[in-house]
Amino acid sequence: MTAFRDLLPFAPLAVLTVAVVAVPMLIFQADGLPKLRAVRGELAVAKEENERLTRDVARLRGEVKGLREDPRAVERIARERLGMVRSSEVVFQFGSKPGSSDSSNARREP
Repeated sequence: MTAFRDLLPFAPLAVLTVAVVAVPMLIFQADGLPKLRAVRGELAVAKEENERLTRDVARLRGEVKGLREDPRAVERIARERLGMVRSSEVVFQFGSKPGSSDSSNARREP
């Protein structure tokens, strides 16, 4: 017991020495500070993606609300995206002029 009592005053110094050696080893090993920085970077990317998706959801909810409440919005979508027309409407399609530079409709023969 007396040997233990003799070493008791040196206990704080021993704990401090172990801490000074162990803490930097724990921080700078592969699962320490570099891993923490990598995870923080991933968290920042995930937050940005979450904010972008939140904006997309809000925009899409607005579109859904408009489609449910406004028949003109449904008609606009049907015309623009699906190319639909009313049965009473007549559709005219015009091609490009024969001498124009638009080669999408022009056909060249060898």
